[in-house]
Amino acid sequence: MEWIRGPAIGHGTFAKVSLAKPTNQNSIFPPLLAIKSCPASQSSFLKNEFMILDELKSCPEIVTCYGDCFTVENGEKLYNVALEYAPGGTLADKVKSSENLRLSESDVRRYTKSILKGLLFIHRRGLTHCDIKLQNVLIFSGDNVKIADFGLAKKTKPAGDSDSEYEIRGTPMYLAPETVAGGEQGPAADVWAVGCVVSEMMTGKPVWRCSDIGTLLIKIGAGDDIPEIPGKLSEAGKDFLGKCFVKERSKRWTAEMLLNHPFIDGEDQMVSSSPRDPFDFPDWESEQSVVVTPVCSPGSESEMCISAVSRLRRLVTVEGPDWSVTSSWITVR
Repeated sequence: MEWIRGPAIGHGTFAKVSLAKPTNQNSIFPPLLAIKSCPASQSSFLKNEFMILDELKSCPEIVTCYGDCFTVENGEKLYNVALEYAPGGTLADKVKSSENLRLSESDVRRYTKSILKGLLFIHRRGLTHCDIKLQNVLIFSGDNVKIADFGLAKKTKPAGDSDSEYEIRGTPMYLAPETVAGGEQGPAADVWAVGCVVSEMMTGKPVWRCSDIGTLLIKIGAGDDIPEIPGKLSEAGKDFLGKCFVKERSKRWTAEMLLNHPFIDGEDQMVSSSPRDPFDFPDWESEQSVVVTPVCSPGSESEMCISAVSRLRRLVTVEGPDWSVTSSWITVR
């Protein structure tokens, strides 16, 4: 595949994203692409994203990947991944540009349904996204949304499999209690993040009102608090968030279960029809940063809090590369 790199349209901790055009007008590729690039020497997370997306191709709720390649530009070797271009930006952009900085409940229902469908596809393939947030949900034509940014995604650890060290991945504000307190990060952690996303779409504000790093992590991992449920949300919506914000991950609803919740499945259904626990389903069967940190062994509450504060402080202070913005077009072969 040959393409021409255009202006930068975004950047993150590990890579920058540029607009690009395929050079062959009769190619099978769309007229515009999003090229995600990073130095070849720092490409581990972007390579992970490519491999994950290759496993998830064909899901309409997940951004499409068209391939990868290496290029040499301005004397630097780059690793590139060609992705579907989202003309509507991100859900974070939409919330910021919306009236009163929040979305209507009907829009929230529709977007959340697409996110849950994408997560169900991801989880059924033994993967966890690890960084669900408004900035990682892209808007395409027809106001359809797709999950993107799989650089931190990973294989889900089998139940009961534990190590002395855990990887904590993702954005602190969206981390689940079990991730902060014990490094456990599976499908249930993605569901907690969905709750954070729904609340943020409804209010335009983060779910936690904490400016202090230590206090934030203690609230999430060591305290009994859960995020405040928006008062203007319908009863079905409040019940939905209640199923996402369950501190004990084994009792938290799954993406599959939430797709059957009245908030998602039918606007006219009464909340009373919502199953009160996982076993109410007759056919249900049990089945901006990255850091690798050791999780402290069980001890006093103060020991846990100190460890928690240390982990979050590392999470939010990791500095990413200082990407420069390309001002000219470069032909890439």
